[in-house]
Amino acid sequence: MQATKSVVNHFSSRMPKTESVPAHPAHAPSLQDITALVLAGGRGMRMGGVDKGLQLFNGLPMAQHALQRLQAQQGGALGGAVAQAIVNANRNPEVYRALGEATLGAGRVQVVPDRDSEFAGPLAGFQAGLDVCATPLMLTVPCDSPLFPLDMAQRLLAALLQADADMAVVMAPEAGRDGQITLRAQPVFCLMRTAVAPGLHAFLSSGGRKVDAWTATLRCTAVPFDALGDDPRAFANANTLDELRQLET
Repeated sequence: MQATKSVVNHFSSRMPKTESVPAHPAHAPSLQDITALVLAGGRGMRMGGVDKGLQLFNGLPMAQHALQRLQAQQGGALGGAVAQAIVNANRNPEVYRALGEATLGAGRVQVVPDRDSEFAGPLAGFQAGLDVCATPLMLTVPCDSPLFPLDMAQRLLAALLQADADMAVVMAPEAGRDGQITLRAQPVFCLMRTAVAPGLHAFLSSGGRKVDAWTATLRCTAVPFDALGDDPRAFANANTLDELRQLET
């Protein structure tokens, strides 16, 4: 486990504390203070330009799997399920709305596009979610990773509160080109305080697009998901149709 600690510490060391985000409230949040955001606004180019979130995984659209797993998040001592959900989608908004309401119920899902039509990546999705998020915390997941853990929200929230951070980011095991397994940051799986919104808007307005460059301005804590019992494929994503079929096996 020593290697795991060094990776986590290296990630955290790239995240210097700043005073750009307002002080955190004394109230300790629970899962009911979280809105979940499903990122489904990409072009899906490696799948031939299809709307990736609507591609079937074990018979259901991947975005619906994401919504189901968000609905089933375990709160433990931190209580309850997430409050509501947002889907960031630049195509087929009515389809996503119907999927969301079928999963979470009427009135609990919003579908929002990016502010512009540039398909500017995950940060544009974060921005779209923050624009309408009504809770103090926002949990983000991509639409193409249908196996993320059911205790993810609980673990990220516990880490965020313990570190008094602006953002908690998943660290998941990945095989490198040499075959070695190391923990790597998965910033599209994160829990953020919505107070980071002004800084994100300024970053994007200045032409910033890289997730790592933005998170480096925040107080972040890295949360490893390599404990005994953690599924090593939990954060695997499907960028191609072949990868999607492999996840089904």
